[in-house]
Amino acid sequence: MAKFSGLSKDVGHTKRGKTGVLLVNLGTPDAPTASAVRRYLAEFLSDPRVVEIPKLVWMLILHGIILRIRPAKSAALYQQVWTDNGSPLMDITRRQTEKLAQYFKDNGCNKSQNETQDISVEFCMRYGKPSVSDTLKRMHNEGVDKMVVLPLYPQYAAPTTASAFDAIAKELMSWRYLPSLHFINTYHNNPDFIHALAESIKRDFTANGQPQKLVLSYHGMPERNLHLGDPYYCFCMLTTKLVVEQLGLSKDQYIATFQSRFGKAKWLTPYTDATMASLPEQDVRDIAVVCPAFSADCLETLEEIAEENRLIFEEAGGQKYRYIPALNDDELHIKMMANIVQPYL
Repeated sequence: MAKFSGLSKDVGHTKRGKTGVLLVNLGTPDAPTASAVRRYLAEFLSDPRVVEIPKLVWMLILHGIILRIRPAKSAALYQQVWTDNGSPLMDITRRQTEKLAQYFKDNGCNKSQNETQDISVEFCMRYGKPSVSDTLKRMHNEGVDKMVVLPLYPQYAAPTTASAFDAIAKELMSWRYLPSLHFINTYHNNPDFIHALAESIKRDFTANGQPQKLVLSYHGMPERNLHLGDPYYCFCMLTTKLVVEQLGLSKDQYIATFQSRFGKAKWLTPYTDATMASLPEQDVRDIAVVCPAFSADCLETLEEIAEENRLIFEEAGGQKYRYIPALNDDELHIKMMANIVQPYL
């Protein structure tokens, strides 16, 4: 048996030439049920990029405690944000993919030297379905031999961006014919990203008024990762700096925080939930919250930020709280994606 997988002679020799754009997001359970969440969490939390604890110790904790308790609780939360189209993250990522493909067609991005360049736009999830492996194989069988990968994590982090690369590399290790590959590892300071984010905030301010303080809540990470060399924190701070400069905010009009911490270790601070509890004590009772680390709304934004942290803020004495949605399939977001990948097409 051959060690490396190949294609049929017809596909491998005569039907090549497509360029592929692959969007990668984190993933979602297949359904808002305890069993589906358990499968998803088992894959997600087994990734050594995500949890850097000695494997044997972590597997005992994961399978002995976490996967026995957390799935039912998380499933109840997923049920609150699930839609007729399924998981919000899945639905939005699918729409982003369709709109990006349409953007290329509408703006002539498929044309090179007066000839049509065949571009395939697909998406996959690092955990769950559609999987990295299945999506890459399908693109390969369709003739893609030049690929641009855009992980939908604006700020590089080893547990997200690097994990996506790991999954792609693992799949390609078994292929006989490898595609040309360009992997985009971050766009935290990309002018189009900063512009799209600032414009979404400006639209909210125009519609609802400027709050006393803008809270930029990023996904959390153990502080240990920063000391080990992960640039995520620094990239978040640079995104914040560039956005508030475009908005013209002073230092007392915004704060960057970190959400979704897990376990007992110290994570990046200040914590979003603790900040929500403390702001009213500082006579800040009108805030807007945006999540610049999320390219699409999901459980962490729609439930944790839009609902859970709202309650914390209001119970502490806050009066006005609103969540500014992620960029999702906004026109400027799609244009940003196209501009980021186009130089490599």
